[in-house]
Amino acid sequence: MATVRANGVELYCEQRGEGEPIVLVHGSWTNADPWAPVAGILAERFRVVAYDRRGHSRSGGSDSQGSVDEDAADLEALIGELELPPAHVATSSHGGNIAMRLAARSPDLLRSLTMHEPPSFGVLGDAPEERAALEQNRADAARVREPLEAGDHEEGARRFVNEIAFGPGAWEEQLPAPVREMFVGNAPTYLDELRDPDNLDVREAELSKLGIPVQITLGTESPSFFSLIADRLAEIFPRCRRRTIEGASHGPQLSHPAPYARLIAEHAGSAS
Repeated sequence: MATVRANGVELYCEQRGEGEPIVLVHGSWTNADPWAPVAGILAERFRVVAYDRRGHSRSGGSDSQGSVDEDAADLEALIGELELPPAHVATSSHGGNIAMRLAARSPDLLRSLTMHEPPSFGVLGDAPEERAALEQNRADAARVREPLEAGDHEEGARRFVNEIAFGPGAWEEQLPAPVREMFVGNAPTYLDELRDPDNLDVREAELSKLGIPVQITLGTESPSFFSLIADRLAEIFPRCRRRTIEGASHGPQLSHPAPYARLIAEHAGSAS
C-alpha cells in the first residue's frame, strides 16, 4: 500500500503480483477495495495495480471542478510514474469512460482494454429505444442530483444504486454496510461528475482508429441500456468483442470475481 503523486495529486495505490501490468480503474462512488477479489486472482499471472481515483476515499481531491479529462490525465500520469506502459487496463462503469478518454489521446500507453458496462450515453443515437434510454438517464440523474445538491449524500447514493445501476432494493439487500458507507463518503465526487458536461461523451473519431483489442463485458442481470451502449461501442472500435457474465449485474468484481477475472486475464493474454 502506498501513494503515488500523479498529475499534481496523491493517489492511493495498491500493487501485487509480477508480470505484465494490469491497471484496474473503478467507477463512480467507489474505490480500489471492491477490486480485491479480482486483483488477487489476476496477481497469479500479472502485476496488478488498483488505485483510488482523485477525490475518492484515500486519494487527494481537487479544489476546482473536476472532469473526465482530469481523471484520464491522472491515469496517464499514474501509468507513467509506475513505469507501466504499455499496460493492460480493466475498468468498471465510469472507469471505462476515463480509459476511453486516455486511449483516444495516448493510445500507446495501453496494451489492451476491458470495460464492464461503461455508461457512455453519448454514443446513443436516434433509434426509439436509444432515445428512451437517454431520456430515462437524464431523469434518473436529476433524481440523484437533487438530494446530493441538498447535502443528503445517503439518499443520493441510495437512488443511484436502486434506480440506475443495480435495480430496486439493491441498496438495502445487496450492498453490505461498508460498501454503503463508501458510496456515501464519495458522493461529493459523483456530484462533481454530474456537473461535468463532457462526462459521458466518447471521442469516436479517435477511438475508431484504436489498434489495441477491446473487450466489453456485460452482466445478464444488468439494466438493458448497458447493452445498447455496448452495441454502439462495438461499432466504433476496430477490434472489439463482447462477453457476458451469467448472473452478474453492474458489480461483478464483488459478485462474480472468478469469471470476471478469467475474462480479463484471457483478453490480456491474447494481446500479449
